[in-house]
Amino acid sequence: MQSTMLKAKIHRARVTHSELEYEGSCAIDGLLLETSGIREYEQIQIYNVNNGERFTTYAIRAENGSGIISVNGAAARLAAPGDILIICAYAILAQHELSDYQPTLVYVDPDNRIVRTSNAIPVQAA
Repeated sequence: MQSTMLKAKIHRARVTHSELEYEGSCAIDGLLLETSGIREYEQIQIYNVNNGERFTTYAIRAENGSGIISVNGAAARLAAPGDILIICAYAILAQHELSDYQPTLVYVDPDNRIVRTSNAIPVQAA
């Protein structure tokens, strides 16, 4: 049996560009890609906090340190500059890989600069 697990998350990234005529993808600051472990051309899921849209695309690299999060192509209709996104990548793991598995979580400020990283989400309390 295999399980699909969260591999990486960039939490609350702010959209800087929405480029309808650009080749479809999501351009992400290279430092965010490196820190999160999301690879260029890897499939990603994007969850738009502002409007509830959830969509699939792939990551491309934006300039390191630029803070760019650009939603491109058809997906540009699903996110506008200023929207807050959760960007996730997933991995399929065998059962024997699960006991030691931890995702990489990257938290950013409103300018898409890294504030902290983690390998676990706090337990939600009542």
